[in-house]
Amino acid sequence: MSVLLTVLAALIATGACAYHRSSLRTWAIATIAVTLVVGLLTHARATMVVLLIIELLIAVPLLVVPFRRKQISAPLLKMFARVTPKLSATEQTALEAGTVGFEGELFSGKPAWQNLLSQPRPELSAEEKAFLDGPVEQLCGMLDDWQITHELADLPPEVWEFIKKHKFFGMIIPKQYGGLGFSALAHSAVLQKLATMSATAASTVAVPNSLGPAELLLHYGSDEQKNFYLPRLAVGEEIPCFALTGPYAGSDATSIPDYGTVCRQVVDGVETIGMKLNFDKRYITLAPIATVVGLAFRLYDPEHLLGDKEDLGITLALLPRSTPGLEIGRRHFPLNVPFQNGPVRGKDIFAPLSTLIGGPHMAGHGWRMLVECLSVGRAISLPSNATGGVRMAVAGTGAYARMRKQFGLAVARFEGVEEALARIGGLTYATAALSRATAAAVDRGEKPAVPSAIAKYHATEWGRAIAGDAMDVHGGKAVQLGPKNYAGRAWQGVPIAITVEGANIMTRSLMIFGQGAIRCHPYVLKEMQALAIADYHERLNTFDRALFGHIGFGISNAVRSFVLGITGASIGAAAGDAYTRRYYRKLNRYSAALALCADTFMGVLGGKLKFKEKLSARLGDVLSYLYIASAMLKRYEDTGRPEADRPLLAWAFHECMWRTQMALDGAIRNFPVRPVAWLLHVLVFPFGRREVPPSDRLGRRVAAIITAPGEARDRLLEWAYLTPTANNTVGRMNQLLPDVIAAEPVERKFGKAQKAGQFTSRDYAGQLDEAVRAGVIDASEAALLKRVREGVFEFISVDDFNPEELRSAITRNDLKKLADAA
Repeated sequence: MSVLLTVLAALIATGACAYHRSSLRTWAIATIAVTLVVGLLTHARATMVVLLIIELLIAVPLLVVPFRRKQISAPLLKMFARVTPKLSATEQTALEAGTVGFEGELFSGKPAWQNLLSQPRPELSAEEKAFLDGPVEQLCGMLDDWQITHELADLPPEVWEFIKKHKFFGMIIPKQYGGLGFSALAHSAVLQKLATMSATAASTVAVPNSLGPAELLLHYGSDEQKNFYLPRLAVGEEIPCFALTGPYAGSDATSIPDYGTVCRQVVDGVETIGMKLNFDKRYITLAPIATVVGLAFRLYDPEHLLGDKEDLGITLALLPRSTPGLEIGRRHFPLNVPFQNGPVRGKDIFAPLSTLIGGPHMAGHGWRMLVECLSVGRAISLPSNATGGVRMAVAGTGAYARMRKQFGLAVARFEGVEEALARIGGLTYATAALSRATAAAVDRGEKPAVPSAIAKYHATEWGRAIAGDAMDVHGGKAVQLGPKNYAGRAWQGVPIAITVEGANIMTRSLMIFGQGAIRCHPYVLKEMQALAIADYHERLNTFDRALFGHIGFGISNAVRSFVLGITGASIGAAAGDAYTRRYYRKLNRYSAALALCADTFMGVLGGKLKFKEKLSARLGDVLSYLYIASAMLKRYEDTGRPEADRPLLAWAFHECMWRTQMALDGAIRNFPVRPVAWLLHVLVFPFGRREVPPSDRLGRRVAAIITAPGEARDRLLEWAYLTPTANNTVGRMNQLLPDVIAAEPVERKFGKAQKAGQFTSRDYAGQLDEAVRAGVIDASEAALLKRVREGVFEFISVDDFNPEELRSAITRNDLKKLADAA
């Protein structure tokens, strides 16, 4: 027993040091001291001596730094250099672009929550609030989605003029150039509110404020380019588009076949150095009406007119629509959401070097420019539009489920519908928190490469799930398209957001963990960068520090993962209040598990990991859910820890943790080196999988929140357009909702009398009169029931049409004639 106690004490001391990430020196002192004390007290002297020898054999070589570097780090440096895959120039640029925010803490295995919670609460300025309550409110009142999607296949002319007049295209352009100079949060809020009314309008406003000429000019343009274009872009005098995607490369700018060749050409009698451009682009939003085209292409300089290099690399230019030879094709028609979208082509177009964004010295820097700007675009545009859509799903589906009756009950009372309502409410809470978090990161000056990929993927995927649930709850009401249908177009348009700025399959399997594992890891990038240091001694010293920091980091995460696993993440100091402390502890546990698995997967598989896309995708899911859960907790803190929001937070948090668990389990079970997988399973899931999805009881509370007016529902519907105008069916539904709820107890009294056969009349109005005469209900209650019934009838009704109304005015034969003429 004394031998066992001595060994156990040494192990506990080692584990405690690893858990708390003590230094190597502290570990050596603590472990040796504990071994001495326990060995002497238990009289296990032989065991004590053996343990001390082992501890000294480990500690002394590691603590004697010159010896460690020469005998341990130097051989490992050679081995590391051989097995580490060489990063391509484009991969290196992608890794260096952007910044690391709180997502880096989630890779640490021991997040510093104060870094998150001390971030300022994101808020709109008075000017931004006035814009949201003024021009944005007015614009929403002008949007008739049926007119836009079916009758015009475009925004009405007066809407286009309003957008330009009030500088909706200039939200990100500073005031010095005539723009609005809004924050990213305001940009997000505007898009969310527009998206609750029209995906076409939201997309139209999003593009000029996202990846495109304005943003590229702001970051990289010359003063001359900024002064010329930005004031025109701000007021809609110039309409921009950005041509990146082509038939053979998608959004992969590194593989685009479009090219330009530097050459001389006589222009207006003057020999001019410029470029001959050849390109074929598609899916370009705003292209059909654009006056200036941003273009991505690969630039070559075979005559070395600009320097020694022939292949200059990806380059960006701005081409006026009037450029000879520039062809803007006919419109695409993306799933009945008719935002302006079409192809752009050019063959042997000559453009002067002054069209290069930033000027000739920026030739070849296009990939870096795109990577840095894409992260901001993904962080705002797509997540915001998706968030606006899901907020409207909460408003419309919650109200409809309370109004629609089946078997004498509101369909919201049925458990199957309740399950869908819970998903709608819980995932909307998570999506809104995620969208706010990425906008806040941009406002803090970050370029959130990894969070933007997380936000784009999960906001649009959850938008798809919520749209599906909304369709199911509405049933036939959502299937019959027409002016009264506020759900069908949203369902149709969901795949558009899934595909743009990198299809979601690629975003999940390649980008989130692929960038996050190296960008966010505290040591991997340092180790890789050490290889590039020219001076050997500096290279060895840098690698040594990173390597042994990494080893300690890995041991610590293994211990933390195991300890937090066997204790159910119920120990240790944690952030938050009495309600949320358990949530922070769970995140601590899975942060350690993520860091452990990421280290192990990268260490064992090396460069092969990037080809194991399903493994990368699952680890990316873990990082995503940890980030989303963190964003939700920050939102909860920023809103004053409202008790009314707790069911929403709890549902969304448990959903994230269950998905985290399943992603980790899937990654470990499919890891190809089975002994390593078995060890990881013991360390990560010592008692098996214990997380469960949100309970039915919790789901019932969430469904109750979104089907009745209240402060939690109001916060969930922040920035949704709910003004009860003629063009806003959901706004009018929400105006009626309090009366619907007030009428429910009256309906129960009335229904009881109906079932008892107290009425002789067959029609509803006659039965109401009889009920009043019989004293079942009073006159005011009868008036309430009549008002609710008439109001609800409008909202459960669907449209019908004459055949001529549905027939296109242009036949296929007409289209063929137009095409032949073109």
